[in-house]
Amino acid sequence: MTVSKRTLATFILIACLGFAANAIAQGPDGSLPRTMRPVIRGRQAAVSSMKAEATEVASRILRTGGNAFDAIVGGQAALAVTDFALNGVGSDAVVLVYDAREKKVVSINAEPRAPKLATIEWYEKNSGGKIPVSDGLLSGGLPGVVDAWYILLDRWGTMSFEQVLQPAIDLAENGFPLSEGRARMIANAQKILKYPSTIKIYKPNGDTPKAGEIFKNPDLARTLKKLGEAERANKSKGRHEALKAARDRFYTGDIAREMAAFSEANGGLFRYEDFAEYTAKVETPVSTDYRGYQVYKNPSASQGPTELIALNLLEGYDLKALGHNSVDFISTNVEVMKLAMADREKFLGDMDFIKIPYDGLLSKDYARERRKLIDPAKASLELRPGSPDKFVAGVAERPWHVVLDGDADFNGDTSYIAIVDKDRNMVSFEPSLHSLFGTGVVMGNTGIIFNCRGDYYSLVRGEANALEPGKRPRSTLQSTLVMKDGQPFMITGSPGGDDQVMITLQTLVNVIDFGMNVQQAIEAPRWETRSFPSSPFPHTMVPGDMAVEERIPEATQKELIARGHKLRVAPPWSLASSAAIIVDPKTGVLSAGADPRVEAYAWAW
Repeated sequence: MTVSKRTLATFILIACLGFAANAIAQGPDGSLPRTMRPVIRGRQAAVSSMKAEATEVASRILRTGGNAFDAIVGGQAALAVTDFALNGVGSDAVVLVYDAREKKVVSINAEPRAPKLATIEWYEKNSGGKIPVSDGLLSGGLPGVVDAWYILLDRWGTMSFEQVLQPAIDLAENGFPLSEGRARMIANAQKILKYPSTIKIYKPNGDTPKAGEIFKNPDLARTLKKLGEAERANKSKGRHEALKAARDRFYTGDIAREMAAFSEANGGLFRYEDFAEYTAKVETPVSTDYRGYQVYKNPSASQGPTELIALNLLEGYDLKALGHNSVDFISTNVEVMKLAMADREKFLGDMDFIKIPYDGLLSKDYARERRKLIDPAKASLELRPGSPDKFVAGVAERPWHVVLDGDADFNGDTSYIAIVDKDRNMVSFEPSLHSLFGTGVVMGNTGIIFNCRGDYYSLVRGEANALEPGKRPRSTLQSTLVMKDGQPFMITGSPGGDDQVMITLQTLVNVIDFGMNVQQAIEAPRWETRSFPSSPFPHTMVPGDMAVEERIPEATQKELIARGHKLRVAPPWSLASSAAIIVDPKTGVLSAGADPRVEAYAWAW
């Protein structure tokens, strides 16, 4: 299967025509705003992702007989090639799945495990007690997406690795035209200039590629072809063994050995055993009921459950009566998020190493008690974790700390793809390099850059997210999957660091509380806060900080400042990005949305 340039061009043209038409058309509800892009609706299937090429690839796999699980692997592989600065084959990932046959929601945790050599003592002795931030192999994390691909294909898929990866191989081998945004990312990425293996691919002959030029990654194409070769060689053993052989070539075969040797030769802590022992995990998600909607999140090594804590707090307010994006609405939401993020800091981490007291954190009684701390008329400047031990037994007391100096980044560089198929299987897949170009280091001749999720660990012993060998960092990656009355309702995700849960929360509230369609919910003006410890080292907190997009009225901005918020005003279409698909519970119609703030595209039929 290869990507047809004519098909891709037609797809983009239709999407752009829809954009232009909708920009001058009134929305379906006259009381709600018109949208920059149209809602893309269909009855069979829907895809939305951060890049048109990935959406097109996933759509073609669905049209040629694949299901959502086949299409998500092929689509994310294409996303790894084309959205190369933000995710890749070296990404980590979290995935939420609705299995329509089993009527069950499942979580896949493809976060990296710390190398065996990575200890707090090592960083104290060899790195001045600091983790390098988003640069170099000492900030790196093991790739998780390939194992996530394997789980999706082996457990639910119908196609082979060779089939679903062929479009991505074609894109990497034969190339695709760079957009202005992607060309700008290469031009502005200083850290990649340090590493010859990276310059070879992204700045061949020392030249920075321009928009419209064809970008290729032939080394990555060769690496992906190796998975198909291993699969074909083991085809006689059956589908499961063939898929596993492809997966194992990456984690225990020659690909792993090349990456491990490169790591050791270039000062990294990754060794062959780290790759060979790596596995993504299939887990039971956590959830809460928000106004009759069941909202699911990945439970371990993810900030996702923070949104559930926040939704429980918001449920005590009549948000519609407050008025969308009014000063009371925004101030209340920001104060709610501060409390939820405080609990994130104290309690969330890798469940293989710590016990997370979800029965307490997600209880409605706990939310009622915590809600008393919120003063919508006054911005809090403190970090205030709660004490869920009143609502569940056996809660371990954990240390936590606040860092006020440093300049840690709260934003991240991540991608996203969502798919719903004809059987109403749903997959929400969030892959990431964490920061622009991840570690910045292409691993030898593989064409792969690792994520730099290693800079998320705390170096304070005993904290929930403290570094230990084999432990997964508490990632900002998170997906959202929503059910209504036992039926699929919505999947959504948001690339971008610590603010991910804020963006998916706003999208969900816009739909449930304000009756917006999927595109209105995505395009509505946004807020964010940094009044909590950032995920990247050194985990800086900015007390009282918050931002709104400039589209929020000036009078509202002034009142937020009067209430003590340290307000930043961001450009009008600049805060993060997202995509989503909604299933109409009455008609079954699929509505797909994509964020005009970035190069995201949705499609449905």
